[in-house]
Amino acid sequence: MPIPFLSGDSAGPQPRGWSPAVSGIAVVAFVALLALAWMAASTLLLVFAGILLGVFLDGLTRLLGKVLPAGRGLRLSLVSLALAGFTLGLVAFGGATIVQQGRDLGQTVAAQAGTVREKLKDYGIDVPEIAPGNRRADAKSGGSQDSGGKDSDTKDAAAKDSGTKGEDDSAGSGQKPGGLAGLASGAMKSPGSLLSDAGSVLGPAATVVIGLFSALGNALVIVFLGLSVAADPAAYRDGLVRFVPPAHRARATALLDGMGETLRHWLFGQLITMAVIFLCTWAGLAFLGIGGALILGLQAGLLAFIPTIGPLIAGVVIVLAALASGTTALLGALGVYLAVQTLESYGLTPFIQKRALDIPPATIFAGQLVLGVIFGLWGIALALPLMAVVKVLLAQLYIEDTLHEEAEA
Repeated sequence: MPIPFLSGDSAGPQPRGWSPAVSGIAVVAFVALLALAWMAASTLLLVFAGILLGVFLDGLTRLLGKVLPAGRGLRLSLVSLALAGFTLGLVAFGGATIVQQGRDLGQTVAAQAGTVREKLKDYGIDVPEIAPGNRRADAKSGGSQDSGGKDSDTKDAAAKDSGTKGEDDSAGSGQKPGGLAGLASGAMKSPGSLLSDAGSVLGPAATVVIGLFSALGNALVIVFLGLSVAADPAAYRDGLVRFVPPAHRARATALLDGMGETLRHWLFGQLITMAVIFLCTWAGLAFLGIGGALILGLQAGLLAFIPTIGPLIAGVVIVLAALASGTTALLGALGVYLAVQTLESYGLTPFIQKRALDIPPATIFAGQLVLGVIFGLWGIALALPLMAVVKVLLAQLYIEDTLHEEAEA
């Protein structure tokens, strides 16, 4: 007689488990999903930036609804037109000043960085040069001017010889034909070779143009996604909820609403903090008479979007720019920077961001390092909103639903 608890048979019903085939398919699908997310990380973060813009526009539309009882489409249109008008006005009235101060700031920072490099070299610390190519080009141009008179006769003779033998050389050496034949041969080339030729002809200008087109394309994608999400956020939320089993759709809806509310509060608080940092830095540096105070305050305010790392970069730029005005200006600029950072750390952030996001600074810095290594600059810039989303997921799905404890507000 078999002993019941030692035998393989069970008296009661047993839950059905996954078969080995289904388990293997699930593992392979999960690994493929991770690989796809890894390869498309830049695109996914670009989409997330568009969603952030949509959350911002949705918040402004809701805020306008408390004052103007109109349809959502009209309120969103008014908000979009107001933001576009503000941006165009800023570019029209302050664009030339910002560009000029930015150019001057770049030259000042480069010069002061060279000075600091020479000082460190005197103490035996060898720091690599930032842009050695320009100096080499200047040296070459200076040398060519000195020897220009000696080589002029040789160049004239070579030009005459090339003029008499141009047709024979082009036919024998396989050079590109001119006229309509050259146009036809260029039109038959692939886009990759055309871009390669453009880069070789234009040189650094091609890199700048391609970079501008890339930045403009990313900006257009973010704006389009933001407007689309802000136009009807409930439609996108309900579309995601439909992939959830019916028994859990209410919880999924509450989870998505919680993430949207957290991002909304964080984003508005961050914009207020950035504006205060910009105004305080600009006013303090202008009071000290430091050149380029406007662009220095603007870069400090924009870099405040990136916690921990952004203020450090802004401080280095301010210190390098103040070096050109003397020791007194340097100490004053350093005092302004420390005062603004103290105001931001102990006044603005605890007061404004307490409701939206309360994450220890060490955790934020570690998250920035991890996301920066994995995703690059996009990961560093969007580290804090991504961590805000993760915090909401952990608070609601793990602490509340799994541990059955109350999450911190």
